[in-house]
Formats: sequence, C-alpha cells, structure tokens
Amino acid sequence: MKKLKQAIVAFILGGVLSLNAQQKISVNVNDTGEQFDHYWSKMVGAGRANEGLRAGWLEQLGQVQENCGFEYVRFHGLFHDDMFPVIIEKGKTVYNWQYIDDLFDRMLDLNVKPFVELAFLPTSMAAENSKTVFWWKANITPADDSFEKWHDLVKAFTQHCVDRYGTEEVLTWYFEVWNEPNLYPLFWDGTKSQYFELYKQSALAVKSVDERLKVGGPSTSNFVPDTRFDGETTDDKASDAVFNAKDINSLQWHGVWIEDFLAYCHKEKLPVDFVTTHPYPTDYAFNPETGKGKGLTRFAKSLKLDLEWLNETIEKSHYPDVEIHLTEWNTSPSSRDEMHDRLPAAAYIVKSNLDCIGLTNSLAFWTFTDIFEEKGGASSIFHGGFGMINFQGLVKPSYHAYRMLHELGNEKLYKDDYLFVSKDALTGNVVALAYNYPVEYEDAVPFGTDKRESGTSKKLDFKLTGLDANTMFEIEILDKDHGNIHNFWESMGKPEPPTREEIKVMKAYANTMKTEFVKADKNGTLKINHEITPWSLVLIKQVN
Repeated sequence: MKKLKQAIVAFILGGVLSLNAQQKISVNVNDTGEQFDHYWSKMVGAGRANEGLRAGWLEQLGQVQENCGFEYVRFHGLFHDDMFPVIIEKGKTVYNWQYIDDLFDRMLDLNVKPFVELAFLPTSMAAENSKTVFWWKANITPADDSFEKWHDLVKAFTQHCVDRYGTEEVLTWYFEVWNEPNLYPLFWDGTKSQYFELYKQSALAVKSVDERLKVGGPSTSNFVPDTRFDGETTDDKASDAVFNAKDINSLQWHGVWIEDFLAYCHKEKLPVDFVTTHPYPTDYAFNPETGKGKGLTRFAKSLKLDLEWLNETIEKSHYPDVEIHLTEWNTSPSSRDEMHDRLPAAAYIVKSNLDCIGLTNSLAFWTFTDIFEEKGGASSIFHGGFGMINFQGLVKPSYHAYRMLHELGNEKLYKDDYLFVSKDALTGNVVALAYNYPVEYEDAVPFGTDKRESGTSKKLDFKLTGLDANTMFEIEILDKDHGNIHNFWESMGKPEPPTREEIKVMKAYANTMKTEFVKADKNGTLKINHEITPWSLVLIKQVN
C-alpha cells in the first residue's frame, strides 16, 4: 500500500512537472505574426479648446506625440465664448475663426490632427438663462431657434476648415457631435430627441460641404445596467438596482443611446461614419470614493465586455461597417481621483489596451495633461488630475504606459495574461511588454489611494529563439521605485509648490526607469527571467 501511494504521488508530481514544462514560453521571432493596429495611439483627450492656446499645453502635446505617437486630440469647448466663434456686430452674426485657426495651426505643426467635438453653444445661440457646466460656464440649453443657427455655424466652420487646410487634409478629420448628451442636465439641458435633431443638423451641415467628410456620435457616457437613460431625460430612480446589487459585475451592462441613435439615423436616412461612447469602468463615479458613485467601480475586464457588446450591437444595425471611436476613457471620470497619479493606473492601461486589440479603432485616454480646468485650478501639483503629465510637466506612470505601448511592433507573436511579444514587420525588431495587474485585484479597477503597491508578484520566464547571435536587448522597468513620481514627491516632503530646482530633480526622476542590457547567446536564444512586482511594467526592446 505504501509503495502504491508513493507511485500515485510520483505520478501526480510528474504530471505537474510535465504541465509546467508545457507552459514554458518559447517564442520564435522568425514566425509570421498576426498584424494588429496601435489603436491606443490614435487619439488622446484634453480639457477645452482655449487651454490649447497655452505654451505648457502645446509643449506637452508635442511630447506625447513624439513619445506616445498620438495622431489626434479631442477637447471640449470649440464653440465656447472664450474662442469667440460668433460675434454679434450691429445686430448681425459674424463668424470669427482666429482663435480656432491658431489652435489648429499649432496642433498640425506638431503632427497632431483635431478630432473635432462640435460643442458647446455660443451664448447668442443658447436659450436665455441657459444652464451651464464647468467653472467656465459652457452653455448647454438649446433655444427654439438654436438648431437652425447651429446648422449654419457648423456648415460655415466646416467650409472654413476645408478652405484653410484643404479638402484632402480635412477628409482625415472626424466631426463628433457634442459630449455626453445623455447626462441630463449636466452636459445637455434638453431631451434625447433634441439631441438627435442636433445630430441631424450637424451631419447635414458637415456633409453639405463634402459628403466624404466623417461625422458621428452620440458621444454618450459610461455603460449602465439599467433603464435610466431609456426615456427622453434621465430617470435616476431606475438606477436603484445597481446600488442594491451585491455584485455589480454580475449585472448586464450596456451602452447608452447607441441602439436608439442608430435606429433614428436609419429612419431619417442620416449618415453615420463612426460611433462614439465613453466606456469608463464606473457608474455615477465623478468621485468613486465619495458621493453617489462610491464603490461603483467595475472589474478589470469590464472594458472588453463593453466593447464586445458595442461591436455586436453595431453589427446588427443598419451601419455595420462604421468605425468605433471611444473618445474618453480612464480609470474613472473624476478629475480628483488620486489613482490617476499613481502606479496601478499604468498596469490597468496596458492590460486593458492589450486585451481589447481588434475591438475598436481608438481608445482615447482622458487626458494627456493636467492643464485641465473643468473644476478650476487645483491646490496641489498632484491632485488626481486626469493627465498623464502634471501641470509642471512631470510625467506620471500612465505616460510611461502609453510610451511603452507605442514601442511595440505591429505583429503579435505571443500573448497571455501578462506578456505580449511583438515584432516590427518592416525591420524585424522584437519588442515585448510585460505587466503585473495582480490577480487578487481584478474584481475592481483601482481608484483613490487604494491598492497602491500591494499584491502578488509574477514570474516572467520566457525565451526568444531565432535571433542573430549576440543580439542586444534593453530591459526597462517601471515600478514603485523607478519612474513612480508620486512616491518620489512624497519622499521629498510633498513640496507645494516645488522650486525650479526641485522640478528639475523630479523631472529627471520621473523619466528614469530601471534599465539593464542583455544579449542573446551564440545560438540566437535570449532567456528572460524576472520577477514582476505588483503593478509594474517591463519593456524588453531589441537594440540595433
């Protein structure tokens, strides 16, 4: 009996050892990979148009374009009064494009195109005593004659863009109608039907200039598991179920207005070139730590589930071939969520983007900069702002996440739940990106000060074969002690505001990763064996 037990144990252990051997990761770099698109580099968000006239905003845009590859930037307030698009002179309406021209000119000089958000209402087109949003008081209430005036404004603006920048250039742009109109009366003090009319007039105006120009919507907010947005305006009582649910991840979440919008456009024979929405992993989470959104943060795979729902819905519609652009996204839609400044956000960004390859044309991180004033200025240099770069130009872990994603090639050679191996189809250079989103925290996306650096480490153990002998690779690590600027700032005593010399020291730290160089052996094999600490990123890049 004892020998039998020993034999059984040996058999089981042998099976385990065999299984582990089968799980050893070996990637032949000469294999043909699967082509994929860097959709994460397509677009990035910013606050409002007028902020783009500042030197710091433009400097940071140039930095993220160069190092993260962003092609488009989207922002609010293009038609707000501080851009002076409409001037009333002697009782007559005069269009004025000088401020917009200045902004667009400078963006294009930085190789970044506008993803045009058509919003908000100039005062002369809004209802008398219009409701406003943000400290800068964007007008959101339409008047009875707003839609006709809006059509004329959008047509004149579109024609001006074509005249100034040329048809071929503007054909590469996107014209999105409004921002989160379902959030009544936060961003749109009107009904669903009125927004649909706004879209109609916008689409007709844009297409009247050139029918090839791209227009889309409905630019709605995060997914929900209830019927609160089914009517003409928001019914908050319908969301009681989500507050009473023991597990919000067990609920069936769906996009807002998408089906109604596409059905309306088909009925009215309107063009839809792309669909937009904002799949934040939250509900009512303008602050996920306090207020109405407390605790309503979904799990890490919610983004993928939302995009799968969106793709299925569009495929069933009369517009099955439209592009999908997710024009806002972050760990939460709060500009005072401290997680935006911290290390875990980087692992969430990398995991989410790699998991959703092939499901969207863009996923716009909101935002590239903390030069952002929806709530006005902040008293601290680190206040949980959306930006991947803070007001002083200090890059956060989220910046490094996008910089590392941009380093990847365009052919996938291997992917699992923490390692992605790619190569460049043109040069053949190999780049791998590993990350540790700790498994014990997959039930909720990190927010606030929670889950800062805790969790289980992962073992990175794989090899690359088929390389030339002695091929050099650089290993670059972002972790709690390298490139994690918020921790470093805390160790300095949280200077408020930092001196010029302190800013220089912090900039150097924020941009310095832990690095080492390794070589393939004489047989062209490179073995990588590393511990990935919680929330860390590891970039492994071939060096020519």
